Amino acid sequence: MAEKKSAKTITIEQYASPIRRPEHQRATLVGLGLNKVGRRRTLKDTPAVRGMVDKVSHMVRVVED
Repeated sequence: MAEKKSAKTITIEQYASPIRRPEHQRATLVGLGLNKVGRRRTLKDTPAVRGMVDKVSHMVRVVED
């Protein structure tokens, strides 16, 4: 049997509020599964996710587990 390789993941935490931010930045947070300060999400480490994190890097941080 072939074993499935576990995909790399990235954990991100929102630490700043999206209040007074452009709508596309709020939509990016929702796309990442974040909408409140202190929320964390573990997502697949893909170029698309990295790009989204880069767009809102002033509101989220990558958490080392």
